Amino acid sequence: MNTLQHPLQRLGRATARHPWRTIAAWLLVLLALGATAGAWGGATQDDWDVPGARAQTGLDQLRAHFPDSGGGSAQVVLHDEHLDRAVVERTRARLSDMEHAVSAVPRISADGDTALLTVRYDVPVTHRDLMGDLTQLQKATTAAREAGYRVEYGGELPGTATAIEGRGELIGVGVALVLLVIAFGSVVAAGLPIAVALAGLAAGGTGVTLLAALTNVSTTAPTVATMVGLGVGIDYALLLVTRHVAHLRAGDSPIEAAAAANATAGKSVIGAGLTVLVSLMGLRLADLPTYSSFGFATGITVFVVMSAAVTLVPALCALAGRRLLPRRARRGRPERTGDALTARWVARVARRPVAWALASLGVLLVLAAPALGMRTWPQDGGNQPSDLTTRQAYDLVAEGFGPGANGPLTVVVDRQRVDEAAVARLHDEVDRLVATSTPVLTSPDDRLAAWEVEPHTGPADERTSELIDRLRGEVLPAGADVTGFTPILADISTMLSERLWVVVGFVVAMSLVLLTWMFRSVLVPLKAAAMNLLSIGAAYGVMTLVFQHGWGAALLGVDHAVPVSSWVPILMFTVLFGLSMDYEVFLLAAVREDWLDSGDARRSVVTGIASTGRVISMAAAIMVAVFLGFATESDLVVKMMGVGLAVAVALDATLVRLVLVPATMTLLGERNWWFPRFRRAPAVAAPAGSPATTAGSVVRPSDDAYSGV
Repeated sequence: MNTLQHPLQRLGRATARHPWRTIAAWLLVLLALGATAGAWGGATQDDWDVPGARAQTGLDQLRAHFPDSGGGSAQVVLHDEHLDRAVVERTRARLSDMEHAVSAVPRISADGDTALLTVRYDVPVTHRDLMGDLTQLQKATTAAREAGYRVEYGGELPGTATAIEGRGELIGVGVALVLLVIAFGSVVAAGLPIAVALAGLAAGGTGVTLLAALTNVSTTAPTVATMVGLGVGIDYALLLVTRHVAHLRAGDSPIEAAAAANATAGKSVIGAGLTVLVSLMGLRLADLPTYSSFGFATGITVFVVMSAAVTLVPALCALAGRRLLPRRARRGRPERTGDALTARWVARVARRPVAWALASLGVLLVLAAPALGMRTWPQDGGNQPSDLTTRQAYDLVAEGFGPGANGPLTVVVDRQRVDEAAVARLHDEVDRLVATSTPVLTSPDDRLAAWEVEPHTGPADERTSELIDRLRGEVLPAGADVTGFTPILADISTMLSERLWVVVGFVVAMSLVLLTWMFRSVLVPLKAAAMNLLSIGAAYGVMTLVFQHGWGAALLGVDHAVPVSSWVPILMFTVLFGLSMDYEVFLLAAVREDWLDSGDARRSVVTGIASTGRVISMAAAIMVAVFLGFATESDLVVKMMGVGLAVAVALDATLVRLVLVPATMTLLGERNWWFPRFRRAPAVAAPAGSPATTAGSVVRPSDDAYSGV
């Protein structure tokens, strides 16, 4: 295929020739999307209903047979050395008068220092009138605060109100700008990728707002979408700018440089972006509405920043002209290429590929080993940073009433299947296994019996999950079950652990198909998938050490060991597999390009990795900075995602790309590019010293094959 006719090259040339029109078009798109989102956009809203979960059946029974039941709840904790019962009663009355509040039941601790008021709502906490809004609770407790009481809020409703403070974006953008200035030696060149990424994020954000008008979008999904979109947006623009600058150095005009960069690096950007989008599709297989919203929100953002990269970057590069070059280059002074060090390193690895491959493989396996003991739990107030009201309420409740008061369970019994005498015996039997039990309540239609119990342990404690399993498996007969927020969380954890392997299989299979189509190779995609699984496994292991075992968790604002959030492994896998494939596409495209030119498989490994080593290392450093910036947020899921993604990208750009890839590609040689021929193709001249072109043999790809950075 004539590269002059390549669509991306034509697009790059057109936008470079008319930069102001391109910028104006983007501004119009942003304004139109913003206006549409402002008029018809929706608000983010979590959906805790889990179709298929065992505890969901019990919740549905409560909603059907107990009027104003089965909704959400909140805990209000009052603490003082000398509690005034009159203040507690006034607070209870005001809480009961809140919109959607059914009741507010008070309890006083044995030492008389703490009052726990449990508020019941007639709607779920994810209802649009509640959804993490603590305003009503704060107004109802004004008298208690004025009396000098310590007032904290816990339970389900405040648990949805964890604020995303925006530090992640600021830290990530700031560090990225510094690194880009160092890399390019030009403020203009450094600012261009960030400007393009931010423009893409702005458009993606309005797209997520419009998505929220059509379906429930998790409150955390926009932050995860921003985290991923900012990282890939800067990286995609960086790769295009790097190739553009290389063409400027070679003497091309700004317009031709933009067109050529789009024809090569632009194809890598499209291929990498498609890989990320394919990976995100796997989230739908988790069978949870929350995950679907994560996938859609992140996918919209990635698609928009990818589109911004191949349209805005050529326009802005042409507009900047030679100002993208460092001052030394503009003055005609010689520059250092920065590729020699990477080339020497890769050549060193290539001399002893087996030893280097085994060493790096050993390190990755050691890092991944702790993941075998990973324990997951969705998250609750006890896992939050100590400065949040949810965590402080959790600690006060545990101290005053026992840890089980933070996660009560509800036993529901179908009275048509279990008679009254059996219900009484069942109540006594369950009571012996727990800390406290409430009396049995019967629904107005006499169909359902229900009562609450409090375990001896907190919600995230492994013994609480074991208690739920024991009640379901040994104690409760047919027609009886245990439900409530804590059992829902336990079911979510179990379901996600089981669905993880379905998602992994889908994402790996689809990525293999996509990479096989891109590179016309069998071994390259298989090897890429195996290496990505290694780096992701190592990231899981490090995350387990940091959070579950507490290694360095205090540096992240987590003051005690916590289970890994159940939401993180699947979400992290789909995002990481796509991001890891980004670097694989960029690197292999360069290796393949040299293989096309030279036919020397060994040389192409050194040349390809050396030519992309600097830009991939810079892109990885920027992405690590962005992800670590998000690790400073208070939300535990965002914090874990930031740490896990940063570790995986760092390992991927070092041990994998600079050791495992050159070692394995050197060992495989020309077999890297073996691809079966299923039909007779026109003869292609084989490179000197390579095998003849036959069916199912190693072939030198034709000129229309994929080539990139």
